Amino acid sequence: MNDTAQRLASLLDLSHELGREDRGWAILGEGNTSARIDSEQFLVKASGCSLRTLREEDLVACRFKSVLKLLDKESVTDAEIESTLLASRIDRESKKPSVETLFHAYLLSLPAVEFVGHTHAVAVNQVLCSPRGKDFAARRVFPEEIVCYGPRLALVPYAAPGLMLAREIRKVVKAFIRKNHSVPRVILLKNHGLISLGRTPEAVLAAMLMAEKAAQVWVGAAALGGPTLLPPEQVKRIAGRQDEEVRRRLMNL
Repeated sequence: MNDTAQRLASLLDLSHELGREDRGWAILGEGNTSARIDSEQFLVKASGCSLRTLREEDLVACRFKSVLKLLDKESVTDAEIESTLLASRIDRESKKPSVETLFHAYLLSLPAVEFVGHTHAVAVNQVLCSPRGKDFAARRVFPEEIVCYGPRLALVPYAAPGLMLAREIRKVVKAFIRKNHSVPRVILLKNHGLISLGRTPEAVLAAMLMAEKAAQVWVGAAALGGPTLLPPEQVKRIAGRQDEEVRRRLMNL
């Protein structure tokens, strides 16, 4: 199996995990996934397809260059977005790329990002559809979430899916990188869902699982008068421990 075929197989496996019916993170055509092929091409889920039942023909190979150009154009019509997404396909016979292809192209262009997953995980959305979304992004409640995805999550204000959302994600991620000197492992989308990204499918899935677990803890603790947040100095200590960095590498995080 060549590298592209292996990358495609890994993306299908990741998609099926994120779309598992028992998790309820992505029903019907919700959510999307992507993977870098090389510096010029990437794979992304086709529009309207189910993550749970995704097949090889439901993944579309696209060119980075034509998609990324849209993010910098001052005025873009819906028709232009549609035609650009279709023109970006390597195989003109393949399906239409997801409307979220724009943010996938940007995120896959970041250092050490090889896979991206996006879902509407229920507990995470319970928090993001509440006034506590900002706290959830900035504060941690237990050590393992720090080990998995770091001390901070990026929080993107609500924006309409498509070009507006992609531009808002780019703006927030650039600010996050300037402030924290690292790419966020989890991006929260207010009133929408979350994105996890990483070098491997395992890293993407782990971050998604941990964010959902943390949200469940937040929701449960809120019913009991909480949550009780970890002190910032403890978060910093855990994030900087060398043994935790070794553990992250062993877990492909």
